[in-house]
Amino acid sequence: MQKVMIVGGGVGGTTVLKLLSESEVFSIVCMADTNESAVGMLAAKERRIPTVTNWSMGLEWDLEIIFDTTGDPSVYKKIKRDMGEQTILIPGSVALIMTKLFEEKNRLISKLENTSAKMDLILNTTSEGMVVIDHEGFIIMFNDSAERASDTKREDVIGRHIKDFIPSTGLLRVMQTNQKEVNQEITLGNGMELITTRIPLVNADKEIIGAFAVFRNKMEAVQLAEQITDLKEIQTMLQAIIQSSDEAISVVDDQGRGLLINPAYTRITGLTKTQVIGKPASIDIYEGESMHMKVLQTKKPVRGVNMRVGPKHKEVIVNVAPIIVDGCLKGSVGVIHDVSEIQALTHELNRARQIIRTLQAKYSFDDIIGASEEMKLPIEQAKLSARTPATVLLRGESGTGKELFAHAIHNASDRKFNKFVRVNCAAISESLLESELFGYDEGAFTGASRGGKVGFFEEANQGSIFLDEIGELPANIQAKLLRVLQEKEIVRVGGTKPIPINVRVIAATNINLEQAIANGSFREDLYFRLNRMPIFIAPLRKRKEDLRELAEHLINKINQEYGRSIEGITAAAIHKMQIYNWPGNVRELENILGRAIIFMKLNETIIDIHHIPDFIEEIPLKQQEKILMKPSGYVSGKPLSEIIDQYEAEIIQEAFHTHKGNKTLTAKALGISVRNLYYKMEKLKL
Repeated sequence: MQKVMIVGGGVGGTTVLKLLSESEVFSIVCMADTNESAVGMLAAKERRIPTVTNWSMGLEWDLEIIFDTTGDPSVYKKIKRDMGEQTILIPGSVALIMTKLFEEKNRLISKLENTSAKMDLILNTTSEGMVVIDHEGFIIMFNDSAERASDTKREDVIGRHIKDFIPSTGLLRVMQTNQKEVNQEITLGNGMELITTRIPLVNADKEIIGAFAVFRNKMEAVQLAEQITDLKEIQTMLQAIIQSSDEAISVVDDQGRGLLINPAYTRITGLTKTQVIGKPASIDIYEGESMHMKVLQTKKPVRGVNMRVGPKHKEVIVNVAPIIVDGCLKGSVGVIHDVSEIQALTHELNRARQIIRTLQAKYSFDDIIGASEEMKLPIEQAKLSARTPATVLLRGESGTGKELFAHAIHNASDRKFNKFVRVNCAAISESLLESELFGYDEGAFTGASRGGKVGFFEEANQGSIFLDEIGELPANIQAKLLRVLQEKEIVRVGGTKPIPINVRVIAATNINLEQAIANGSFREDLYFRLNRMPIFIAPLRKRKEDLRELAEHLINKINQEYGRSIEGITAAAIHKMQIYNWPGNVRELENILGRAIIFMKLNETIIDIHHIPDFIEEIPLKQQEKILMKPSGYVSGKPLSEIIDQYEAEIIQEAFHTHKGNKTLTAKALGISVRNLYYKMEKLKL
């Protein structure tokens, strides 16, 4: 069992305590609150759970989960700082969701128990015995009156075949013929004579799912035959069911006049019996046509019709079906569903989605693998940028981990408890991109939702928005994005009123923005706004010393996804991969390792050189000759500075080849710093 400490003895903490106490998965080892008389602390003491007045005292236990229900961000930060590395900290927002779910569970259980109790009360208080069988003939219900009438205990017949209990039963015949049999005589095995009515059970698809019999002792039936008919019995039973139903029900006759309504109908529509009974079926309609009259005309059911009913103009969904007896139309019955509850649930769902949005930034700097100099610099730059509200521009080839950096920057910033919204600018069509980013007002275009729609920027307010593939933005969107960065406000599509926002923008691109500016496909002023904090993420071919650490990390990830238990990778396999230039970067590395693991035998636990596909080719001879080419000396017409630069470039390329692309070793061999080497590479366009 997982060891749990609950911090906060208020309503939220008490509810979490009750919820986890019922679980066989969690063990509550400690309850913490500064107030020893808090409700949660008292409840914990009743359950013999240790309590402390300082949550830090609870860290002595080997905790696996901590629930912070205090709602105090400072407490959350302190716990996050001091707790163990293997401990999971669940914030108050999640505890609140659990509280609401616990309350909803109790409400639903109570509702189910009440409904079940009502049905049991109805079935067991009726004077008629009732027995119900399923479609195979096994008894599934036997009420109190049936026990008395047959002098048989319920536990002796439930689960038995009806023929074992009543050899001469007609219930099986009723299922075969789908015909009701009224007032039939039957004799039980003990000689008792009964009068029974047998009725088939049919579902909404008109399939036979069983049958039930209503019966009483023959002597009692004779005495009551003059007082009540079977129709009256069934009518009474149906009325009891209808009156106890939580669904609003109305019944009209074949002329469309009101016959019956239940309390739920009055609650939803606001109309009483005196206002409905005997009145036309349209009496309750505020908006729409009468479905009762439509069903009476067509003799066909209607389902899922939206209407507004009663003086309260309540919005409802209506299902109406005809009542046909012996082939004759006798009226129609309607069931009304209140959609306000559905709307409330939809609202709660949207709120839950917003809460979940805050958990989408799921990576931190600890998830960024790499100890090479090429990775240390962008990581330090990203950590520095996380402490500022400045716009960040992540640059690097596809597959280098730009989105990983965006997640980590958000989680390391003071906005980490707010929303993190991700947008792939290249994945949304140009016609929809503007409305998705900035939202739209009602009536902005054909098909626009009533009330308008919030865009990604508004949704990310007070948080961060990650704009991936920023270089793919069309020109008109670039202009609006520039306004957002300059004015800190957006204007919805079809709107005129500026909406102030406070959003931290993290952008990423794998294209050459400078070349895009020269081509006229990217705005220069937007470039300068985005480029305040540029972070260049090196491709894998420039940090091959990270290959082993990356490979081991990816192997663990693939193990979890594929259910394998690969333990590692050999040095020979790593060496083979270091020869390759990895144009697809880390994403390609994960693909290659995944492919290798898929084709490994079940008894193999180490990735070796033969598991790595033969995708690595030797460096072409011409390229080797170019790398090893000696300087040609003085060239007429070239200034000395160009000749020196050319010679320096050739020396650096030769050193790179010697040290297999390792910049740290290359810089050390040349006697210069890694930073100076980067400068020369940029200057010489290497």
